[in-house]
Amino acid sequence: MTFERREPLRRADARLASRTVLSLFAFLGVVSYLLLPADASAARVLELTIDDAIGPVSASFLESGLERAVESDFDAVVIALDTPGGLDLSMRSMVKAILASPVPVIVYVSPSGARAASAGLFIALAAPVSAMAPGTNIGAASPVSIGGGPASPDSTMAKKITNDSAAYVRSLAERWGRNADWAERAVRDAVSLSAEDAVRENVVDLVASDLGDLFEQVEGDSVEVANGWKELRLVGASVERRGMNWQERFLSIIANPSLAYLLLLGGILGLAMELYHPGTVFPGTAGAICLILAFFALQQLPVNLAGVLLILLAVVFFGLEIKVPSYGVLSVGGIVSLVLGSLFLYQPESSLRVGWSVLAPTVICFSGLVLFAVSMAARAQKRPRVSGLEGMQGEVGVAVTPLQPEGKIFVHGEYWNARAGGAVESGARVRVRSVEGLTAVVEPVERSQP
Repeated sequence: MTFERREPLRRADARLASRTVLSLFAFLGVVSYLLLPADASAARVLELTIDDAIGPVSASFLESGLERAVESDFDAVVIALDTPGGLDLSMRSMVKAILASPVPVIVYVSPSGARAASAGLFIALAAPVSAMAPGTNIGAASPVSIGGGPASPDSTMAKKITNDSAAYVRSLAERWGRNADWAERAVRDAVSLSAEDAVRENVVDLVASDLGDLFEQVEGDSVEVANGWKELRLVGASVERRGMNWQERFLSIIANPSLAYLLLLGGILGLAMELYHPGTVFPGTAGAICLILAFFALQQLPVNLAGVLLILLAVVFFGLEIKVPSYGVLSVGGIVSLVLGSLFLYQPESSLRVGWSVLAPTVICFSGLVLFAVSMAARAQKRPRVSGLEGMQGEVGVAVTPLQPEGKIFVHGEYWNARAGGAVESGARVRVRSVEGLTAVVEPVERSQP
């Protein structure tokens, strides 16, 4: 009887346990479904936006983005490009990073109205896939001297830079089977093309209205990367967009060659004013900030050490002019050194220089401030002494006691022991001729004398 009662209880317990296990599995399945991505097999694309002049910060931004694409196993990188051009050295760093990337790189000149001019042409041609949005243009890649306008076509250095750039852009175009002849003309003759004409001339691969259209057009294509070939399967891909943050944009602004030059001179001038007038605080603080920013900017740029030394030598000459009477020789030497240092501040092969529109006003203002300080120092040296024992000579006072020949006088707001050449009555006016120790040597002043 007891056995018959326990058997139904055991069956009920078994059914309850099986239901509990099934419910647990169902719960785990729902949680797993919710935690997994909607499409675990969807491709992942990293979009890097470069919409400013090409410079050291742009190059660092692209290189770090490509490294992240490799580390996070992205299927492709899209560079959304809109640039008027920029520095040659930074552009070459970006081209090297694109060619060395194991992740397929697509340069997409976008949005409508954007351009890939000058250095942007090289970047677009370096990618295995190059695309443009409708209403964009590409080209006009003739080398220019940043800060000083176009390079003179008659100079040997300009010819060397142009020939080097033409050979470089031709090699990039040939690398991916694009129109190398037109690419060379873009460098030598500064020609440019619209998006549709660029596809027709085989300069870029396609025109796409947006990323979805771009992914559909390249779907199934195989592209060569640094470590072999990869097939593009990007339709329906999830896109992670990344642009420069405000710190990177700020650093990109101060890395401008002319601005870096102005920051350097401003920092030097601020510290010099603080040294000549200690305690003013503001010039020294502003000068220190300007110098730190200038050093950061200059380390990003191809600086010529001789130019920096000449600028520092100019500051030394100006400082000595205030202390040493050189009759203007040190001032002239400082101005010449400042001009030469400004012209030689950047490496000549980099196409960078401080333009005359920046150089001339800066040198005039800087030299004017120094010459003004020199003139004020010269006037101060010629001015009669108004304090100390030297300031007592020529002062007129009153005899407090009779001088026979010694006594007391009141002069320059003080009582002094005095000695006269003859007898002087009390209350008479006397002039100080010299000071011997703590005794003033005086002479009487006639009533008619001023």
